[in-house]
Amino acid sequence: MGDNLGMTTDLSQPLAWNNRFARLGENFSTRLQSQALPEPYWISRNQAVARELGLEADWFASQDALQAFVGNSVLSGSQPLASVYSGHQFGQWAGQLGDGRAILLGELDTPSGGQEVQLKGAGKTPYSRMGDGRAVLRSSIREYLCSEAMHGLGIPTTRALCLTGSDAKVLREDIETAAVVTRTAPSFIRFGHFEHFSYNDRHVELKALADFVIDSFYLACRDAANPYAALLEAVSERTAHLMAAWQSVGFCHGVMNTDNMSILGLTIDYGPFQFLDAFDPTHICNHSDTHGRYAYNKQPNIGYWNLFCLGQALLPLIGEQELALAALEPYKAIFPAALGGKMLAKLGLTQATPDTNALIESTFKLLADNKVDYTIFWRRLCAFTPQSGHEPLRDLFFDRESFNAWALHYSELLTHESIGLEVDSRAILMLKSNPKYVLRNHLGEEAIRAAKMKDYSKIRTLLDTLQAPFDDHADHDALAGFPPEWASGIEISCSS
Repeated sequence: MGDNLGMTTDLSQPLAWNNRFARLGENFSTRLQSQALPEPYWISRNQAVARELGLEADWFASQDALQAFVGNSVLSGSQPLASVYSGHQFGQWAGQLGDGRAILLGELDTPSGGQEVQLKGAGKTPYSRMGDGRAVLRSSIREYLCSEAMHGLGIPTTRALCLTGSDAKVLREDIETAAVVTRTAPSFIRFGHFEHFSYNDRHVELKALADFVIDSFYLACRDAANPYAALLEAVSERTAHLMAAWQSVGFCHGVMNTDNMSILGLTIDYGPFQFLDAFDPTHICNHSDTHGRYAYNKQPNIGYWNLFCLGQALLPLIGEQELALAALEPYKAIFPAALGGKMLAKLGLTQATPDTNALIESTFKLLADNKVDYTIFWRRLCAFTPQSGHEPLRDLFFDRESFNAWALHYSELLTHESIGLEVDSRAILMLKSNPKYVLRNHLGEEAIRAAKMKDYSKIRTLLDTLQAPFDDHADHDALAGFPPEWASGIEISCSS
């Protein structure tokens, strides 16, 4: 690529690169170097991820690390590349896509297994199409913080190692400055990788990719009668659990295209995401989603639709349509069971019964009818007992009679379970299931506004808090408060 430095950074203690994906060959990716950014600077470094990767603290704070993670030099042993994939976007076949602004440095061997390291925003690739390959400060801060927020919530996700910036100008709706997120995951392979080779009748490459994923991440599938059907079923199970986790915390992804679906069941590609403020099951967080395809309440069905697309892509390997459909079937049972289990824990209940199922449904309806703040409701619920006055919780509702009826039903179920679960044990369970902090849109916006003035303190405060979202951070209670009125005017689109 043009305008790159092409320097190789040698470390005093070289990193242990493996680069398994690169060994798949040129049909799967293009080797390249990133484009340099002038006068880069650190915005934030995530020490927790650095430790997991085995990075030495002194080096991670060095100019060598800065130049490497902004894309201005190449780490010794890495093999930078951009991968090719295709996909369905907003329900329509979009054809070839690929890493348009992401460059995979390679895979590191770590104590917890292989971890790929990828730069997002490091310049043009052969798959950038009409784009510039850059990411802006605004969107990079959101991804950096949200990936760590999701990890703190215990939801499978890519991670964020660091955030670097430059005053180089990038044109979006307005002129903005450039930034690069260095993110990690065991693999960045998406459903769209399989679709690319299947739709182009490249079955040799399709099989090589499927074998790579099975042998690297789903080894138990190799012993199945049909390993490729077993792979589809395993991915379906992981995706079902992921959808349940999203719904339980009120997370909206906003752009669930098949090229944004991880083959490992990770949350990937943070763009127009949002955590719900007032509970609205029909909420559309993506301003670009004019038909509401990816509304909050549609996410579980879209997860299944995307899996169906993956099944179609794998059909040349599975061989029989009935086997592919059977591999998708567990999703229909696993998702509701997983979501039900999470909601029971949030309610402090342990036994799934028709009564508890009815309570869960009535809770969602009550929250929606009263437009109650989702996160605050569940956190305040942790203090609920049948004997308490419920005032802090009741104050969230304008329909007090409906709340009182719900509270009576809930109290009866709590009393019924009291023999098996003491009050203190229930409170502990609930406090571990109902986060105090999530990355609300206005919190991200405040961090972005400060960062544009070169004040990165809000990023650090949010990162530290969101990495432990179930804990009480006494100095940061304001981060758990109601959103300001102006928050409802924030618009997040695919360019975000």
